[in-house]
Amino acid sequence: MEVRAKKALGQHFLTDQGVARAIVAALTPDSPVRDVLEIGPGMGVLTRYLIGREDLDVRMIEIDSESVSYLLTHFPGMEGRLMEGDYLRLDLARIFPGPYRVIGNFPYNISSQIFFKILEDKDRVPEVVCMIQKEVADRIAEKPGSKVYGILSVLLQAWYDIEYVLSVGPGAFAPPPKVHSAVIRLRRNARTSLGCDERLFKQVVKTAFNQRRKTLRNALKPLLGTWAANRAESAEAGVAAIDLSDPIFDLRAERLGVEDFVRLTLLLTRD
Repeated sequence: MEVRAKKALGQHFLTDQGVARAIVAALTPDSPVRDVLEIGPGMGVLTRYLIGREDLDVRMIEIDSESVSYLLTHFPGMEGRLMEGDYLRLDLARIFPGPYRVIGNFPYNISSQIFFKILEDKDRVPEVVCMIQKEVADRIAEKPGSKVYGILSVLLQAWYDIEYVLSVGPGAFAPPPKVHSAVIRLRRNARTSLGCDERLFKQVVKTAFNQRRKTLRNALKPLLGTWAANRAESAEAGVAAIDLSDPIFDLRAERLGVEDFVRLTLLLTRD
């Protein structure tokens, strides 16, 4: 029995066993966090190496019923470990009462959504090892000043140290994707707080990059008006109360690191 790759699910099955072993090996051995969630096991190319590690207690979430049937047939002991469903809708607190790590060959069409969900649970996810589209991996790992540096770069780098593990060509998959892939590892850093309003921080980052060609003074106008209206009698009065002469407003979003965005957020919330 083989599983048919479904375009709607963004399926490209990894067939290179050497790459599969390298991905699983990138998951830190003998971590105090044994619980691991594999997202989208497909035909089990990572699963076979994950369940062979005695230091891991692995569970899997798979949305494709055909893949679920394949895994149950070819991997004894999957009952209770394998869940059929959508990771993006999964109640992780019900599955893992404590910390857990994440691994997987993420579907490229929803990889950003997966990272945003991981960020929602960042205090319980100390490590992520994943294969994603190389372009997205480059963006996530990039430093300020690059054209590919963006929203995910800032939000993930605020909470995780990011390592580029290896590049993977299209020939490692069936069917081969039209893009190159890469494996990255995210490890939770020591940050416990941003030191600013985290909700506003996210809004500032997203708004700034949504118009990345503009200076922050202009890119943030939609946010400034909405936010200021909540603090003053009018949006105009609220914006006028913000010191837009600070040199940071002359920059574009791609020039700012995490600490710069924290400072920018504090400028917007200063009375």
